[in-house]
This record gives sequence, structure tokens and C-alpha cells, in this order.
Amino acid sequence: MPRLVLATRGSKLALTQSRWVADQLMLAPGALEVELLVVKTRGDDAPDAPIPSLGDKGLFTREIEETLLDRRADLAVHSLKDLPIEGPAGLVVAAYPEREDPRDVLVSRSGAGLDHLPQGALVGTSSLRRSAQLAHYRPDLTFAEIRGNVDTRLRKLDEGLYDAILLAGAGLTRLGLRDRVTEWLPTAICLPAPGQGILGVQVRDGDDVTCAIVASLSSDDSRVCALAERAALESLGGGCRTPAAFLATLDGDRCTVEGVIVHPSGQPYYRDRVSGRKSEAAALGQRLGDTLLADGAAAIIA
Repeated sequence: MPRLVLATRGSKLALTQSRWVADQLMLAPGALEVELLVVKTRGDDAPDAPIPSLGDKGLFTREIEETLLDRRADLAVHSLKDLPIEGPAGLVVAAYPEREDPRDVLVSRSGAGLDHLPQGALVGTSSLRRSAQLAHYRPDLTFAEIRGNVDTRLRKLDEGLYDAILLAGAGLTRLGLRDRVTEWLPTAICLPAPGQGILGVQVRDGDDVTCAIVASLSSDDSRVCALAERAALESLGGGCRTPAAFLATLDGDRCTVEGVIVHPSGQPYYRDRVSGRKSEAAALGQRLGDTLLADGAAAIIA
């Protein structure tokens, strides 16, 4: 029986995502065995350190990618929002499974939604993108760094260390924790990270056998949205610490990409959107990024 080795982080969410991919592959036509290889990344080694102190390039992916390059593994599953735009030579994303809801969520200790949090409420997030957008909407809120996996963050909230925390809704959905969501944040208030809610299945470039096997998992809509959103981020030269957000939506053959670049304090704030054909997804993302920079957001990026 053919066997594939799938590299993954050891967090509960990463294992859940990787096991889902493994199960889908083993259910596909043709007998196939998938073995998980758990890899500790630089981000896992310092679970309490502020992310800026660790750098943002490959924080949760580099060590996993090395297992592909040295052939200890055949494929890897990443949350696409964690995968750097410029990956190492020799690797490609071969499949983009169907996207979960990309929106961010607020989980509060009291059950109060965003508009009803008390003045000055302490909100935990490790994302500059999230805190900057919410600071624009509610300048009175106080934001503090929070690290750890989803369970750890929820525990810190329950222990009273924060009034509320911000998370990706897709992670809670995949972990069966949707009931913890207090509010799904409207994209008019908080646009998600590029690729949020999409998994990226990474393989070695030229490994046509594995590419063909994982291709059955891919959603063309997810691929198009990923291309548009990541092209927009690439136009900024930015990583996960850039206070920028992009979301592509599809309507038939049309693709609309919306984007925000906002100062960490919440002001200034630049927002725009572009639309065109799905076949132009990457060009649309590039155009949107260029427009935002020209409008004045280049000063924020700098």
C-alpha cells in the first residue's frame, strides 16, 4: 500500500487540520496510507514570547518545510495565513481545500458583544491587524498580547486575564468550539488576514505523484481567493505583522477584493476594493495593494 508522510505542528488545531486532510486522502479512490510526522516549530518553542520578538518569516512553518525539502515528509498542511508569501525554493502549494468562514470572532467573558464591552475593556490578541482595526472602530478599548494555542487562550480568558479575546472563527469551527463564539465580527469592522480559513497543502515541486493525489482536495474558489489576497499582501512587501487585511469574494465569474491598511493606533485608516474577472485574481490583488499604497498607506507600511 502506498504511504505518504504528512508533516504537521503538534497543536490541537494543527493536528485536527492535518488529520482531516489525511482522512480525506485515505478515503479517496486507491489504497493509500498517511502517517503524521509531528514537528516543533520556532513559534512553538517560545509559546509566551511576543511574536514581534521572534520575527514573522516562517515562524510556524520553516521547520515543517525543511522536512519536505530533506524528504522526511511528502506533504504538509498549513493554515494559509501562517504561510509566508515567499516560500523556500522547491516547494509549492498543490491544494487549497474548501474555505471555512474567514471572519474573525470575539469571545468575551461576560457574553457582551463588541458594541457592549465596557469602556476601556482589555482585549487579548496577538494580531496587529485585528487590534488596529478594532482600535479604529472603538478607540477606547485596551489591547494586550496573548499567545498560546486556542485552548490556552480560552483558559486565560476564563481565568479573568482579559475581558475578551479575538480569534479566527475557522479555528474554533474546526475544533468544534463554535459555541464559544460571542460574536462573528462583520467584515465592515474587521477584515480577516489573507488566506484566513483556507488550508494550504504543500508538497515538493516536481513531485507529480503527490501533487496528483492531493489535487482532489482542492477547491478552485479557495485557490482564486488565496491568489488574490496573497497577491495584495505581496504588493505591500508585508508579513503577518503588517496591519493589513484582504478578503476576496466570488460571484459567478466575478472576483471582488477588499482591503484595509490601518495604523496600529486605528488612525489613519485606508480602505478600498476592486472587482474583475476570476481569471485576473492575482492582478486584482496587486492593483488593490498598489491603490492603497498610493492613497497614503505607504507611510504606515514604512
